[in-house]
Amino acid sequence: MDALVADLSEDHRKAELLPADRAMLDYAVKLTLTPGRMERADADALRAQGFDDRAIHDICSITAYYAFVNRIADGLGVELEETSGS
Repeated sequence: MDALVADLSEDHRKAELLPADRAMLDYAVKLTLTPGRMERADADALRAQGFDDRAIHDICSITAYYAFVNRIADGLGVELEETSGS
C-alpha cells in the first residue's frame, strides 16, 4: 500500500492501477491542468472503461470543485494548517 501511495503522489501513471482507475485519474489531471483542452473524447474514454453518465458527472464535478475551492483559498491567502502525525 505504501508503494501505491508513493507512486500516486509522484506520478499516477507509474502506479499499478486498474484501467478504469487510470482513466479516471487521467481525466481528472487533464481537467485540472488543461481544462480548455477537454473534449467529448475525454468522457468517451471514461465510458469505454464502464463509467456511466452519472459517474462521469461526479468525477467532473468533484475535480472542478476541488480546483475551485483551492483557487478561492489561494486568492484569499489561506494557509494550510499543520497537522500532528503527518
